Amino acid sequence: MRFIDLLRMSMSNLFKRKVRTILTVLGVVIGVASIVVMVSLGLGLNKATMEQIADYASLTAVMVSEPWDSEGVSEKDKKHLDDNLVEELIQLPHVVGVDPYLNIDILARYGNYEGYVMLQATTLSALEDMNIDVGEGSLPKEDDGELKLFFGNMVLANFYSTTGGGGGYWESNELPDIDLMNDSVFYILDRDAYYNSQGGGTDENGKPYKKPKKHLIPTAGIAAGGTEVYRNYSWNTYCNIDELLPVLKKEFKGRAIPGQPTTSKGKPYKEIFYSQLIVNVDDMSNVAEVTQMIADMGYNANNDAEWIESQQQQLGMIQAVLGGIGAVSLFVAAIGITNTMMMSIYERTKEIGVMKVLGCDMRNIGTLFLMEAGFIGFLGGIVGLILSFTLSGTINYLVSKSENMGMESISYIPFWLVLLSMAFAVLVGMVAGFFPARRAMKLSPLAAIRNE
Repeated sequence: MRFIDLLRMSMSNLFKRKVRTILTVLGVVIGVASIVVMVSLGLGLNKATMEQIADYASLTAVMVSEPWDSEGVSEKDKKHLDDNLVEELIQLPHVVGVDPYLNIDILARYGNYEGYVMLQATTLSALEDMNIDVGEGSLPKEDDGELKLFFGNMVLANFYSTTGGGGGYWESNELPDIDLMNDSVFYILDRDAYYNSQGGGTDENGKPYKKPKKHLIPTAGIAAGGTEVYRNYSWNTYCNIDELLPVLKKEFKGRAIPGQPTTSKGKPYKEIFYSQLIVNVDDMSNVAEVTQMIADMGYNANNDAEWIESQQQQLGMIQAVLGGIGAVSLFVAAIGITNTMMMSIYERTKEIGVMKVLGCDMRNIGTLFLMEAGFIGFLGGIVGLILSFTLSGTINYLVSKSENMGMESISYIPFWLVLLSMAFAVLVGMVAGFFPARRAMKLSPLAAIRNE
C-alpha cells in the first residue's frame, strides 16, 4: 500500500469514532499544554532572573581591588592600583579592556538642603558599558570640555534639610524640592575641611580652619526611574575621570586626595591610585581563569560568575521539577492512546483478518496503527500548543499587572520548545501505539475472521 493510502485510511478510521478520538486527543492536549506551560515558566523565570542579574552584575567582569592582607607591609611594598597595573592587566590572555574607578565622597548643598554624594569617576567607555537608562540629559561626553555629573535616580534620597531637623526622605517619604538638572547645586570636595570649619576649631598651627571652596558643577544627566526603581547605579553619581582629576589635584594641591595613600612622611604620591579596576573578559567561560591569574599577581580579584552559576543550578532544578510535573500529564495521555488503540484492534479484528487474507503486508498493518496513534499525538500537539500560548499570554498579562511581582513576564515559549513539544507529542503517540500495532500484526487471519 502507498503511504498516502495508509494516511487516508488512518484518518478515516479515527473520524469514524469521533467521540473516542476527541477524548483521547484531549488527554494529549492537556499533557502537551501542561509540559509546555510548566517548562515555559521555568524558562521565563530563568530569563527574567538573568536579565535582573545583568542589571546588577556583569557576566564577564572581574573586580580588582588592593589586597586585604596588607597589614604590616611597608608603604613602598604595598600593591596599589595604578596605571602601570592597568597596562599589565590589558596584556593578560582573554582581557579586552580595563576600566579604572576612583571613588570619593563629596558634599552637595542647595539652599537649606545638604546631601552626601558618592562620586565614581571612570572612563567614558565604562559609562557607556553600564547600559544606564537615561531619563534626563545624557551621559558625560568627550566634547563637554568640563567636569559634568551624572546622577543615579536615588541620589536625591540622600539630601536632607539642615534647618528643619528632619531626616530627609527616609523619615518623610518625600524627596526634597531640588531640580538637579537646572538648580544651582554647589559641591564641596573637601568634606573634612568643611566639617572642621563648621566646628570652629583650629588646625595644628593654631589657626582657624578655612572653609573649603564650593564648586558649581553642571549636570550632564539623571538616570530614569523614581525611588521605587533600583539598579546598581541608582545611588551613585558618575563623571569623566579625565575631567575630575585636574579639579581634585588643584583642590588638594600639596595634600593627599581623600582615599589616597601617603608616604611615610605624610606626603601625597605623584601618581593616582584607583579605588577599583574592572577587568573586562572576552567570554564568561574565561572569567574564572582571568580571576585566578590576577589573584596570583597578589591582588584581590572576584567575579559574579560563581554566584550566577549557583543561581542557574537552582533555576535548572526548578525547571526540571516543573517539566516533570507536566511530563506526568503527558504520560497519562500516552496510557489513554494505548487504551484507544487496543480497543480499536478488538473492534476491527475482522477488518485486520480480511486485510491479511487479501495479502496486505504485515508492515503496512503495523504502520496503519502507528500512523493513527501518531496522528492523535499530532492533533493533541497542535491544540496543546494553541492552549499553551493562550495560557502563557494570560499568565504574563496578570504578572505585568501585579505590582508585587516586579517583572514584565514569567512565561517564555521559545521556538525550539514549540518544535520539541510537537515532536514529543507525535513520538509519545507512536510509542503508545507500538504494542497495539504489534498485536495487530501478530493476529491470526483465520482466527480473526472466525471470532468475528
